[in-house]
Amino acid sequence: MGDTLRAKLDYEQLTNCMRCGFCLPACPTFRETGVEAESPRGRIALMKAVADGLMEPDRAFEDQMNHCLGCRACETACPADVKYGQLIEQARDGIERHTDSHRPWVRAARRIAFKGLFPHQKRMRLLGGALKVYQKSGMRAIARGTGLMKLFPKHLEQMERIMPDASYKGVAERIGTVHPAAGERIGTVGMFRGCIMDVLFTETNVNTVKLLQAAGFDVVIPPAQNCCGALHAHSGERDGAAELAKGNIRAFREAGVDWIVSNAGGCGAQLAEYGHLLHDDPQWRNDAEWFSARTIDVSKLLFEFGRLPETFGDAKTGERVRITYQDSCHLRNGMKSSDAPRKLMNRIADAEFVELFEADRCCGSAGIYNLTQPETAGSILDQKMQHVKRTEAHYLLTSNPGCLLQMKLGIEKEGLSDRMKAVHIVDFLAERMKSARV
Repeated sequence: MGDTLRAKLDYEQLTNCMRCGFCLPACPTFRETGVEAESPRGRIALMKAVADGLMEPDRAFEDQMNHCLGCRACETACPADVKYGQLIEQARDGIERHTDSHRPWVRAARRIAFKGLFPHQKRMRLLGGALKVYQKSGMRAIARGTGLMKLFPKHLEQMERIMPDASYKGVAERIGTVHPAAGERIGTVGMFRGCIMDVLFTETNVNTVKLLQAAGFDVVIPPAQNCCGALHAHSGERDGAAELAKGNIRAFREAGVDWIVSNAGGCGAQLAEYGHLLHDDPQWRNDAEWFSARTIDVSKLLFEFGRLPETFGDAKTGERVRITYQDSCHLRNGMKSSDAPRKLMNRIADAEFVELFEADRCCGSAGIYNLTQPETAGSILDQKMQHVKRTEAHYLLTSNPGCLLQMKLGIEKEGLSDRMKAVHIVDFLAERMKSARV
């Protein structure tokens, strides 16, 4: 494993770390534990020790790498611009090529998820159909009523309760793949539909298309696109992520789009990293850089390039509500886009925007971190919800499906479901676009 890590780790990035400590207060795991090894600086020191041959990676090394949420808040805080997100993915990739520490059922689950499920759109829709049957046939009510769900770990039982209604039809199956702009055309957008996004948040994808059309964009949804590969990359499956990247690059390149838009912060950040992911592949390097340069979050595209109304909705049509916003870590720290969602929210006529204290701090979702590290994720969420409650908001908005589910879970755990709702910003804007004048 040590030899593999030494070959994979970017030594220049390791030496860029000045050990100044600016990353420490930005890191959720360091804030939880106060342990140096649980910080970006500490993890980089461990990686460099392995790269320098001063230590051999052991189980403790693996645990420290896996404890990281990958939120990349340290990158925003770092004065030396250390690419920590790339380093942690390289470390995990090296670990996964050698580790035998996974239990057999974990290895089987990883193989099914990363190779048999996420890369295949049709299988994801079949999963959505199966979930829909469970939710609508009465099976869900029976499972809850008989206490069957209590046989599962508590965090899984809680996640099942806040799971949105699934769909076996994605956005393209529901409304088609080509959608002309309303009025004068500004440009052509290729919409990234996602895998989990298209199964659990199909309506959000539909609303994304509607917003883009109303703002003056032709929208195409390339049918050959696949999973972005974010979960693969974050979990040490970089080869799988690279293959998925190639499929998406090919699909959107052939579509001839001006922008590639994402409505999921985690997906968008991964799409924007294709240039780095395939940098050493001479066959794909140029196309990957083309792809990354055109990747943009839907809020930023709408605000900076779209033809939008001065206000969304009519303040006279309903009671004024209070809204707040939880940043998607990868949207803020990876795509460097935190202003656009707030500027759009400040245009909503019937809503008062209240800034959430430490909205830039991770909510604990972090891909599948809330499933693999439930105790730490739960503690981070509990702290987050204390700040959320102080906003007294009616709506808690966010820009990523994982964050949205985590916020729904937090609202459920705190008993706030009767007075607060977690909503994707796209859905909130689309609802108010109906009464807006473009």
